[in-house]
Amino acid sequence: MPSRQLPARPNLDQYKKQAKELLKGIRGGEGGALDRLHRAHPRWNTVASDRIDSTTVTLADAQLVIAREHGIDSWTKFAERIDAMLGQHSPKAVWRRVEQAVLTGDAETLAELIREQDAVLRQTPGQSWVGDLRQDGLGNRGETAAFPNARSIIAAKLHFDSWDSYTTFAQAMRDRQSLVAQFEAAVDAIVAGDADTLAQLLRQHPELIHTRSMRTHHSTLLLYVGANGIEYYRQKTPKNARRIAEMLLDAGADVDAVGDMYRGTTTLGLVATSVHPVQAGVQEELIDLLVAHGASLDRAVAPDYTRGRVVNACLANGRGEGAVVVARRGAFLDLEGAAGVGRLDVVKTFFTDDGSLTAGATPDTMKSGFKWACAYGHLDVVRFLLDRVDVTERHRGETPLHQAAYGGHPAIVTVLLQRGAPVNVEDDTWAGTPLGWALHAWSNAAVGTTSDGHYEVVDRLIAAGAAVRPEWLDDERISADARMRAALARERPR
Repeated sequence: MPSRQLPARPNLDQYKKQAKELLKGIRGGEGGALDRLHRAHPRWNTVASDRIDSTTVTLADAQLVIAREHGIDSWTKFAERIDAMLGQHSPKAVWRRVEQAVLTGDAETLAELIREQDAVLRQTPGQSWVGDLRQDGLGNRGETAAFPNARSIIAAKLHFDSWDSYTTFAQAMRDRQSLVAQFEAAVDAIVAGDADTLAQLLRQHPELIHTRSMRTHHSTLLLYVGANGIEYYRQKTPKNARRIAEMLLDAGADVDAVGDMYRGTTTLGLVATSVHPVQAGVQEELIDLLVAHGASLDRAVAPDYTRGRVVNACLANGRGEGAVVVARRGAFLDLEGAAGVGRLDVVKTFFTDDGSLTAGATPDTMKSGFKWACAYGHLDVVRFLLDRVDVTERHRGETPLHQAAYGGHPAIVTVLLQRGAPVNVEDDTWAGTPLGWALHAWSNAAVGTTSDGHYEVVDRLIAAGAAVRPEWLDDERISADARMRAALARERPR
């Protein structure tokens, strides 16, 4: 029999706060909190309240207590029950309505949602492609905390520079036979991997192959294969993306057409720096196809974006695997890029016999290359450069140890610590320590993809004196992972 009942309009955020308060009471030895744990938690209901080891109790345990007090046997099911009770008022349902309003250009409905659901819309929207309503289509946030007006949001999220530009597009879309409507239908086919529909559209409207989007990125159909710098809801890569790209190239697509995203990028640049082709398992074959059709490795990214070097662009965007692929296909390597892809043989060419830098390298590219070698796990390059860099320096805001910790490379973390890398230094942007970076990378990895690397990194950082912030212990994913929880519990007294 449940000891508590859910109200007609329950608020999950309030129950999350209650769980944290309950955990605080348990750890503080409060009798009432310990009694609740004893009564409701299956692990402790056979242990007297005054014999419970409160240091082993986690946030997940406190959440389970609250769920079971309401007659529900897990926190997940508890959250699902609340979501079902709220119906169209649940956060998920609200965000779905926001998505629909943005997609259809319904400014009136979106404005109403902003007025009525302000608190919900200021929370992280989970998996919604809309994202923060205060950001534009490329994730750039406005100067104020207030929401822009609904029309501005719709235009920005759909990649138009103004409401007038969007309405011109919407007017053209009303004629289903217009070139604009046919182009958008072809884009939808590309994103869905619908080769039959795409082939039919190209047969009926061969001019589509050279048509460009009315949106601010002005993409061709081929550029949409890059799944990068375009509308968020279209940033998807189908498993048959190679076939789709080949169809477009065979139809006459310009392989080096430049889109206006990221100051000017080709399909090759977009594919190499995008996570979506990686997740679909087709990045390398797409790159090979584009190169085989003559795609330029030298013009893949804008001249003022990582100095026009596609390898460096991949490294800067977290795409170490893409950097390696384009480097193997002949992309230019400076010292930074060579270090980032682990090409020690090339790295050595940037140094004279006496250890000085050659004319083709600078201290800045060396420092950047060292950080990328740390980030992407190239231990031999790290060891070669170790005597030439200052491991205590925050280069462009963070230290090499931040990068190695984020990448989950325990051997490199150990080498850096042995050289005196500061373990509790904060980066300039997020005020995060190397341990915080490691936990962030681990926590945000897709479920089931976490390797042992980050666990070992956490162990080594804590052994070196890394401080554990209390809020980390209350993180839901950490609380639910016994191995990470145990690693953090080994913090050395200071």
